[in-house]
Amino acid sequence: MHSERVVAVIMAAGSSRRFGEEDKRRASGPWEGTLLGASLAKAREAFACHRVVLRRRDDPACLGLADDTPLIRATRAEHGLGASLAEAFAALSQDPSLADVQAAAILLGDMPTIRRDTLLHLQRLADAEHILRPCHAGRPGHPVLFGRAFWAALTCLDGDAGARRLIRQHPERYREFEVDDPGILLDIDTPADLKRITPPDGDATR
Repeated sequence: MHSERVVAVIMAAGSSRRFGEEDKRRASGPWEGTLLGASLAKAREAFACHRVVLRRRDDPACLGLADDTPLIRATRAEHGLGASLAEAFAALSQDPSLADVQAAAILLGDMPTIRRDTLLHLQRLADAEHILRPCHAGRPGHPVLFGRAFWAALTCLDGDAGARRLIRQHPERYREFEVDDPGILLDIDTPADLKRITPPDGDATR
């Protein structure tokens, strides 16, 4: 099941200094293609609408992305995740093709093991007025889904704090949901993290 009520936004404009000299987004593993390509493929299994946020000089083909991948260019990516999110949500808000979208699911470009059924479950819960986040074993993970009511505030972010302050400002509209999916916590920060990835054995049907 795919829905056009939610747009998936894959954040991939960070510098990834902890990974070393290699561009983390091009890393190989137990998936086809690059790490970023695998993370995008996972998002596309659940979301009909998607955008990938890259740095302004990134070559999508070198990162394993198809020529027709919808992109948002983060011109201030060096200022941190908050700056990239602000540019992403400014672009989303101005995109007429997304006029009917109710929420945006923020995914990271280094998380290829989130289960499809987790993404579909969160998508079904999304609306324009709430912030949703999955948890596993009591720990919050990704994606974080922001209802459209929060998009204007997200365009004002800056620095490297991301949207944590916005979440703290609206506890009454923030919801966490426990899921049986450790993939929501598993991002690839260092080459050693690649060893924690096991080949997928398919998603359970919810």
